[in-house]
Amino acid sequence: MADLDLFTPWLERWALAPDGEPIITPGSRLLPVRQGDVPAMLKVAVDDEEKYGNLLMTWWDGDGAARVIAHHEEGLLLERAMGPRSLMHMALNGEDDEATRIMCRALARLHAPRPTPPPPLVELAPWFASLRMAATRYGGQYAECLQTAQTLLAEPQDVVVLHGDMHHDNVLDFGPRGWLAIDPKRVRGERGYDYANLICNPELPTATDPERFRRQIDVICEAAGIERKRLLQWVLAFAGLSAAWFVEDDEQTAAQGQLKVAQLAASALDA
Repeated sequence: MADLDLFTPWLERWALAPDGEPIITPGSRLLPVRQGDVPAMLKVAVDDEEKYGNLLMTWWDGDGAARVIAHHEEGLLLERAMGPRSLMHMALNGEDDEATRIMCRALARLHAPRPTPPPPLVELAPWFASLRMAATRYGGQYAECLQTAQTLLAEPQDVVVLHGDMHHDNVLDFGPRGWLAIDPKRVRGERGYDYANLICNPELPTATDPERFRRQIDVICEAAGIERKRLLQWVLAFAGLSAAWFVEDDEQTAAQGQLKVAQLAASALDA
């Protein structure tokens, strides 16, 4: 039970009972719990980015995101997704279009204005530092992606509070409450950035399929009301950034997959 020691202060604070095994991620520790008869998820942030993400979840107040039941310091108690459906499963089993539309609807809610100021955020441009370094070191596709990113960042449109890590496993089935987002980052920028990862998601084995790429671009443009060229530019920029992150982690195969997505975007822009 030593794994539960980290959770003990919050288990005691909120009168929680463990209801599953701990889930360990690089930035946080999670534990399924119950508060009385109510299933919930206890999240303890272990780095600053996750702590700021917790603040953002609280600010969204359950509108498009999982509802925060309680929040104290690095501890966050969330409603737990109990629905059986998975967007990744849908995307790989004939419902890719609908999975994409669901994520677009979630993003529309997250991007909507709120009556109170958001918690502290960072701007999007510094996030592209890894792409700038990759472009300097490797040139080629990285340089092309960087040029597009710089164009977009110089004159942003539709600036919103972003989710920052929108993909198929960060929007969950909350049953009667619908599909809701989890695990945001703390970043502000053009809304097109959030839609790019719906195309690029490296966990999706079909991400480099040209037919899937064309189809999902069309689906996002219609569902999100975003201009096609602008979306393709964001996909090109984000795919290069994602590849640069993978190179930093010495994950060359994943980086090459992202560069294939970048090439699909570049070819579509040239068509």
